[in-house]
Amino acid sequence: MKLARFTHNNATRLGVVVDNSIVDLGAVPELPRDMTAFLTAGKDALDRARAAVRDGVRMLPLKEVTLEAPVARPPEFLAIGLNYADHVAETGSKKPEFPMFFNKQATCVNAPFAPIHRPRVSEALDYEGELGIVIGKRCRHVPRDRAHEVIAGYLIVDDVSVRDWQRRAQTMTLGKSFDTHGPIGPWIVTTDEMADPHKLELRTWVNGELRQHSNTRHLIFDCFAQVETLSTVCTLLPGTIISTGTPSGVAAAMKPPKWLKAGDVVKIEIESIGSIEHKVIEEPADTTRIG
Repeated sequence: MKLARFTHNNATRLGVVVDNSIVDLGAVPELPRDMTAFLTAGKDALDRARAAVRDGVRMLPLKEVTLEAPVARPPEFLAIGLNYADHVAETGSKKPEFPMFFNKQATCVNAPFAPIHRPRVSEALDYEGELGIVIGKRCRHVPRDRAHEVIAGYLIVDDVSVRDWQRRAQTMTLGKSFDTHGPIGPWIVTTDEMADPHKLELRTWVNGELRQHSNTRHLIFDCFAQVETLSTVCTLLPGTIISTGTPSGVAAAMKPPKWLKAGDVVKIEIESIGSIEHKVIEEPADTTRIG
């Protein structure tokens, strides 16, 4: 299934995308209204959602709804650096012997087609098209050969990066966590519809120019290995997002760098999932908030 969050008539709820329509799970009273709660409910919620699709529960044209981030505020948003050999090479770095994980703050999460901000404090704005994992079960110490059991599904992530802030902080977290810099979606493709997450074509365009093109088979540390490593350290909760790394073609590696600017449009497409697309705008003046 393609599990989505959407807004229609000023109300946001969950749905299942079927072709060019969305099945409104808000019409199923016993189902949770929040994606994290839905995933936590496990097989029962998934079975009820499948039944809603089968029974033709209220459907809306996809073009009449606004797709939101599938998980509004993931309990954890984790990502990995230097996880494709060609990206390692273009940065002049050494191939990591152990996965380089960092945090993206949950407040960076953004809808799949919403604009992203060019921060007023930096011009070094970059894109990173990535496959994202969504955890479906609370878990700890998951061996690699059982990692598939705790994954709810997959989505697309743009690991938007503010490169000068990323370099200032050795953990990379600051440069990865600016508000709006975590577009995800357009929906979660559940594992029953994803035969192998390690055979997916990935492409990123900026203003129609193909900048990134690779396949997830080139991941240095694959999806299941990442779940194993992270769950060794901490409990992973339903709704957690793990962004699995980006291939070569980022703006920072170009000479000179082709930083994103206001008006640019980034599109990321991953085979068997779909695409997300977002326009770059200047950070609005009214983003200052105290209290």
